[in-house]
Parts: sequence; C-alpha cells; structure tokens
Amino acid sequence: MKGPLFYSKILLFGEYGIIKDSKGLSIPYNFYNGALKTEENLSDQALKSNESLKRFAVYLKEMQVSDPELVTFDLEKLQTDIENGLYFDSSIPQGYGVGSSGALVAAIYDQYANNKITVLENLTREKLLQLKAIFGKMESFFHGTSSGLDPLNSYLSLPILINSKDNIEPTGIPSQKEGGTGAVFLIDSEIIGETAPMVNIFMDNLKNEGFRSMMKSQFTKYTDACVESFLKGDFKSLFSNTKQLSKVVLNNFKPMIPEKFHNVWQEGIESNDYYLKLCGSGGGGYILGFAPDFEKAKQSLKDYKLEVVYKF
Repeated sequence: MKGPLFYSKILLFGEYGIIKDSKGLSIPYNFYNGALKTEENLSDQALKSNESLKRFAVYLKEMQVSDPELVTFDLEKLQTDIENGLYFDSSIPQGYGVGSSGALVAAIYDQYANNKITVLENLTREKLLQLKAIFGKMESFFHGTSSGLDPLNSYLSLPILINSKDNIEPTGIPSQKEGGTGAVFLIDSEIIGETAPMVNIFMDNLKNEGFRSMMKSQFTKYTDACVESFLKGDFKSLFSNTKQLSKVVLNNFKPMIPEKFHNVWQEGIESNDYYLKLCGSGGGGYILGFAPDFEKAKQSLKDYKLEVVYKF
C-alpha cells in the first residue's frame, strides 16, 4: 500500500501570535513530503515510525471514546495495517518547524477517518473549523497542545489565512516572480528543536503583564501588518514591518532563538540585508529569513545553509 503525498508547511507569520489571536499565514512547502506505506521488511527508520504509529493508534482510540462526536476512525483497519508494517515514509525533517507531525496527522485522517471531510467539498468556515478541531486533538499526541493548523495546511495543500482563532479561510498569495531579487528563505540552524518546551516558556511568559502587553501592542500589530502587506503584494511595507517584527522577537523571544544566531539576527536588522524570524516554535530547526535582495543576503550568510521558499 502507498497513500497519497502530504506536504510540509511553513507558517510565514503568526507563530505564538495565533495563540493570542494575531493573524497568521501558513503556506504549503512542497520541497518536503510524506506518505503512508506498508512493507514487510522495515528499515530501522521505518520500524521507529511503525512503533510510533502503534502508540498513536492507542491515543486515537482513547480520543474516539472521550469525544465520539468529533471524529471516529476505522481502528480495526489501522491496527491491521500497523501489524502489516505500516509506517510514514517522510522526507520532512523532524523538529524543524515545517510540520512533520502535521503531514502524518493529515495522512492518517485521510486514510482512516470515518465520514471524513474531503478537499473536494465546498469547504465552509464550519467545516474548516471542524477539521482544525479534529487535527488539533490528533496532533496533541505529538506536542501536548496543537492549534491543528499544520495538519490542516498539509491536508488541504492550500495557503491558509488565520484571521483569529475562530476565523480561518483558504487564501491566494501573490504569484512568485522567478526572476525576482527578493526572497523568503530558510536557514538551517542544524539544531533539532522541540515544540513543547518552547510553548511552555511562552505560556509562562504570558503570566507576566508586561509580556502580554508587548504581545498586543507590538507583536500582534506587526504580525497583522506583515500578513496584510504580503497578501497585497506590497513588499516595501512588508520589509519595514518584518524588520520591526524581527526586533520584537529578538528582544522578547531570546530563549526560542538558538544562541549562535543572536548576533546574526542583530546584524540583519542593522545591515538591512535580511530580517529573521522564528519558523514554528523555534529552539532550533529552521529560521525564516526575508531579504529584499537575496544575493546580498546570501553573501552576508555565506556560512549557513539557505533554502529559498518564495521569490518576489
């Protein structure tokens, strides 16, 4: 058996902010993908995935018992397939903020959910929110808590605009310019990040009134402005807002930025060659960069591995 491919995703804007109702914009990233497969002789990697699916199946069973209204699965078929060597064959790096568990959740839902909502239906806001709720509950197995957005993005393979927690919609983004000089890119920190500890630090910080007020007056303000200018294709405004957002993140989210990147982050803000922000929860994995002139940014960041996500 080989299931359909599900892609990785990149949350361009909104990490942490969407927990506090800022806007967000998430896009599929087709460079990485994964699919469910069944094989008799499993490699070490596949065996690890198969073991993890066993634990996930137990969790889905409990989830179905505690909330049968939300979703039910063909657990018998899932169990049989796991026994027959089911695993998730994925090129999506884990702990990198590009949605490795999201793609797996989307694949399991697609293959085993009863009465599933399909991509071909008229996706009303209610259906999108229902999918997001199902995916959030499923993905909590991997992270402790989940907004459900990563699997939703992977499942629909469409850019998703998050207006607020209860208001999400598929959206169009400006088409890429192949010859464009500007770029959104990824830097490989070469450190594996873990979501749960980073989210815990953030939740602790929220108990502090000064931090809450910064989220509202600065972080949400610049995140919302970035989303709006990106969707309009107003890149001049995008860069001035991304610069401000980059400063806010450097000043208030230091634990989420790997230490060796603190100076690199500051240099981007000072030189205007590039602006950095978190990709996912941070702590490692990828860091997201925005550059008005990518060739210039490449020179400044020549010691690091860069991957272009989007050109304009």
